[in-house]
Amino acid sequence: MIPFDMVEPTSLQEAIALLDPEDGSVRPVAGGTALMLMMKAGVFQPSRLVCLHRIEPSYARIAIKDGGALQIGAMATLSQLEYDVNVGKHFPVLKRTLRTLSNPRVRNVARVGGALAHGDPHMDLPPVLAALGARITIASRKGNRELPLEQLYAGYYETVLNKDELITTVTVPALDGRKAAYIKVTSRTADDWPALGVAVSFAVKNGAIHDPVVVVSAATEKVTRMANAERLLQGRAAEDAALNRAGDAAADEASIHSDAHGTAAYKRELLRVCLRRAVRKALSADAEVRP
Repeated sequence: MIPFDMVEPTSLQEAIALLDPEDGSVRPVAGGTALMLMMKAGVFQPSRLVCLHRIEPSYARIAIKDGGALQIGAMATLSQLEYDVNVGKHFPVLKRTLRTLSNPRVRNVARVGGALAHGDPHMDLPPVLAALGARITIASRKGNRELPLEQLYAGYYETVLNKDELITTVTVPALDGRKAAYIKVTSRTADDWPALGVAVSFAVKNGAIHDPVVVVSAATEKVTRMANAERLLQGRAAEDAALNRAGDAAADEASIHSDAHGTAAYKRELLRVCLRRAVRKALSADAEVRP
């Protein structure tokens, strides 16, 4: 690796001031689990890394706010999120997802904000948070802005973040009885990169699905909502015919790519099957994970 500067600001504002909106070789580093691999491979050569470990500890806190929303500081580690009592109690789908997200060594180091900002479509956390309706707060020299997590991603390893912007918090609205599940299909071990990720959430009223959210990742170039599948699930009972139609719609709608984890045709068939399974998993008591 070529030499580079490493700075350790002690506040968020100082960190933002050290970023350069015109220079992509100046990067923030939180956990660094992905960034270090890119540097070792020569894919990325920084001129300066802005280490965020010493900024205010409030940005690493996880708490349930008034109304039941979950607020996650961007500097919280994935392990903190996995073992947080409130997450296990109120958002069991997150706990379940984190148990097969990479391995404990990575989860002990990787930070929530970095996992979202990296833009890798194979990450497990973004599709689940998107399905739960999460919103992110982003800070820059100009102040704060907020947007739905699903709007963060612009393409393969691409986000809408400017070079001098940092994710500070993630807010997940209370489930309020909504069902949610995530299905991850891997071609190797359970904690490996997924060939396909499918996350769903929905309300159930009078035995029918209402306000469904269906999110696909890994097989697509970015976290992607399946609008046609959602439309076909709306107001329907979770019966085979309705789930099959929704699975077919998602397979037709998604722009799926071949890679080392499988061909596009293979992943398309996975999507047909896994959408059905995700809905049934969300309805099952087996999807509940307690701390």
